[in-house]
Amino acid sequence: MLITDTINLSGDNPLRGPNLDRLGPRFVAMTDAFDLQLRDKARQAAARARVILREGVYLMLSGPNYETRAELRMLRTLGADAVGMSTVPEVLVARHQGVRVLGFSLIANKATPEMEGEVTHEEVLAMGPIGAARLVEVLRELLPELA
Repeated sequence: MLITDTINLSGDNPLRGPNLDRLGPRFVAMTDAFDLQLRDKARQAAARARVILREGVYLMLSGPNYETRAELRMLRTLGADAVGMSTVPEVLVARHQGVRVLGFSLIANKATPEMEGEVTHEEVLAMGPIGAARLVEVLRELLPELA
């Protein structure tokens, strides 16, 4: 999934504490954290690689657990398309330092309130190589454009 925006519900922020002005401003604008031009290039690269690239909002929770059905319903209502336990701190730090950001999220389980059974860590790990291969194809097309 091409990340278009984030929601941070982790309860944490790596920029908390004294600001180091040499690294960036105290308050970081996050409205368009994911660079529009880089996202366009990613879409074009995915099309050339013939990879279906979904787009959406990534929501971060602290974990380390998978969500309950009630949480999944709530997170969808809040606008989340994907949920994970990473990515947001790195984006905050990058934007704090003025770095242009492009983000992808490997969707390893389609957890929905309607799903049957429970998500297992083994199933999530098994999906990793499949999604990673698709991402590699997109990056093969994209990276030469960015160099």
